[in-house]
Amino acid sequence: MIRRNSFGIALFIVVGLLGAFAVEAQTGSGTVSQRLDVMRQKLDTIRRSATSSISVLRQDGRENAASTDEGLDSPMSRLRAVEKEASRLLSDVNNIRGRIDRSEKFEPTDVDDLENTVAELQKNADAVLVETAGARAIPVSTVGQPREIQRRGKFLGIFGRGGNDEFDELIGSVSPGRDRELFIVATREIRKKKFDVGRLLFQTIITTYPDSPYLPMAKLAVADSFFLEGSTSALIQAIASYQDWLTFFPTHPLADRVVLKIAESEMRQIGLPDRDATRARRAEVRLRALLQSYPNSILRKDAELRLAEVQNNLGMHNLLIANYYYTLSVNQGKGGLKGAQSRYREILDKYPDFENMDEALFKLANTYLVEEETDQAARYFQRIVADYPNSDYVAKSKEQLELIGATIPEPNPERLAVLPPEKVSFFQNFRNQLFGIYPMTIDKDGVLMTRDFDRAKFELIDQIIENQGDIYVNQIPQALTTVISQRQATSQPVTTPQEQ
Repeated sequence: MIRRNSFGIALFIVVGLLGAFAVEAQTGSGTVSQRLDVMRQKLDTIRRSATSSISVLRQDGRENAASTDEGLDSPMSRLRAVEKEASRLLSDVNNIRGRIDRSEKFEPTDVDDLENTVAELQKNADAVLVETAGARAIPVSTVGQPREIQRRGKFLGIFGRGGNDEFDELIGSVSPGRDRELFIVATREIRKKKFDVGRLLFQTIITTYPDSPYLPMAKLAVADSFFLEGSTSALIQAIASYQDWLTFFPTHPLADRVVLKIAESEMRQIGLPDRDATRARRAEVRLRALLQSYPNSILRKDAELRLAEVQNNLGMHNLLIANYYYTLSVNQGKGGLKGAQSRYREILDKYPDFENMDEALFKLANTYLVEEETDQAARYFQRIVADYPNSDYVAKSKEQLELIGATIPEPNPERLAVLPPEKVSFFQNFRNQLFGIYPMTIDKDGVLMTRDFDRAKFELIDQIIENQGDIYVNQIPQALTTVISQRQATSQPVTTPQEQ
């Protein structure tokens, strides 16, 4: 079983867990609208957690004691300050978002400053929740007992959202064994696609129960929830959350899966090759890191497949740019020859398995013909004939070799089975262009949970609950899946986190 010593827990708390309710995404990652969405989600979580904690103090009759004994430093006052600041920053976020929607001018530095302020509030809010846990503690465990659902009021019976919030007491109060209950209920909510609620419950474990054995897996489950949600802003936070978890557990048996999920989070944001290639480059770096850092990983073949697909996207990105310069220089005689050559050579050097390598070789050879460097051109024509015997460029390459007077090589026997890439149908190409889709192999399940919950499947997170927050190495599937086994049919219904 994977054990965590007291030093590791202390380090985790001091360095990492005061990172608050959601891990801070990299400043400037994504568009302005995406960054504002990330901030809004974080502030909503901070405000709701503070509100729930305040509600518990009020319900238990501890409001006066919590607010008057120590003045501004009292638990109630500190929680109210966090709630008020979160509301203020939410207003600032909404103001900037409104300007964008109305196409009004705004200062980009305002967004940067707001991100930094939200990050500081996260740290402060997390510290407040940890430090006020004692004031919210219930000496007797209420785990397993029915909770009274609190009804939210409306001002004059009209204004306010009203309704019920069954999680206020669960989030706000502290009692023995509550961390397990939070973990189970959070899992249930994520499986219902209630990602915000599930994250809030998982993050309550992180901020309120720093010694809990469920803490590391709760942190990983938060990252999973963002990945399963799948929106662009959620994927940005998934990357940051997975990376934060990996920082503290780089040798954990699940670490290679986490690296793969970081790469897949980038891959899910990759567009067509004629678009920005930033996400593709980041995914390539992550996949290379997985192969280098975990050479014996059972996910090696999965990573290699994804790396080949990402590099095809990057290769095509370079090919389109090179072809632009090729048209200018070779076909129109307007210059740009060196630009085309540098891009084609970059494809040869960086992406040796690029599926359109024959085209890159042929056009690179033609650029050298323009410069009358026939020896260099012949070398690339010969490579097409030898290594790509089924290419559409073979006949033209042989013609050029005859004109140059160079030797025409025999096809490489090992390359006879290499076929040109399958041509995409008109309708498939139209769909890809319309929606900006570049087909890739991506597993959209998380590390611990599947995207579509099935009661018949026993997942990693179910095993963690059964193990009281831990996982055995021999319980981790020897394949890219979160499902450990199929549940056996029994005469008695099996209670799962989905059903509780």
